Amino acid sequence: MATRKEVKNRISSVKNIHKITRAMEMVAAARLRRAEQRIENLRPYARALRQLTRRAAEEAGNVSDVPALERREKVSKAGILLITGDRGLAGAFNTNIIREGMRLRREFEGDGAQVVFSAVGRRGDSALTFRGVEVAHAYTGFTDRPAFANAREIAEQLTASYIDGELDRVEVVFNRYISPLTQYVWRQTLLPLQEAEVFGHGAEDEEPDEEETELEKAHKRALWVYEPEPEELLNRLIPDYVNLSVYRALLESSASELGARMTAMRSAAENAQSMISDLTLEMNRVRQAEITQEILEVVAGAEALG
Repeated sequence: MATRKEVKNRISSVKNIHKITRAMEMVAAARLRRAEQRIENLRPYARALRQLTRRAAEEAGNVSDVPALERREKVSKAGILLITGDRGLAGAFNTNIIREGMRLRREFEGDGAQVVFSAVGRRGDSALTFRGVEVAHAYTGFTDRPAFANAREIAEQLTASYIDGELDRVEVVFNRYISPLTQYVWRQTLLPLQEAEVFGHGAEDEEPDEEETELEKAHKRALWVYEPEPEELLNRLIPDYVNLSVYRALLESSASELGARMTAMRSAAENAQSMISDLTLEMNRVRQAEITQEILEVVAGAEALG
């Protein structure tokens, strides 16, 4: 049985852990409110821009003047961008992204395609490196507070690789924020634009057709006149669409990470509190055992003298 001093030291250590986890929970909760506001403000704009870009692409048809619209007959090289965090202590937040990335890799390789990974966040970069997977591009140091400039850097790199023929398809894997307790892994086909689609729990809710009013449906059936022409308009829209899609994924991931960390730290603090109660009970038992032992020694000594 452990001594009372050993149990007291354990209680002190667990109390320190409890203070740290509770503080991390409070910090994550405070930052989560701002992250929620940012993503809620961006979602309607992102959906509207996607709808406008798709409509212009349908009007333009197959045009050679817009390289991002060029479809490849066969996907020989697929690019996968994994969006993780720079830090851990967020439950299964990072693990789920890595697992989906590996599953997607096997799917592409099963179809005969080579996979090129890019990673946002130190956790994704280190996890891929640990598995012996080469990371073409790693973007770190901003996952807790992503800026649009970060998204533009990533989007320009992916778009350039697609236009130059280095990639035939670009997929983005990230956590979509629902609530502090719920985040779903989403996969979005970023390029080619004609195949742009989101996959994941609740992805059907993102489709614009389900939210269209009768007036919007009538507008869709109408004959649209574009100024400038759809081809020129797409050359302006597509970079904005790709930039905004990556930016939204970064914001979704940032809010999801904070929600996952808040939940994980709350659970850790509650477990620490429970452990403190168990250790306190154990310390009382140890103290009682010591007192009983002392009494027995006194009695035995008295009997020896008698």
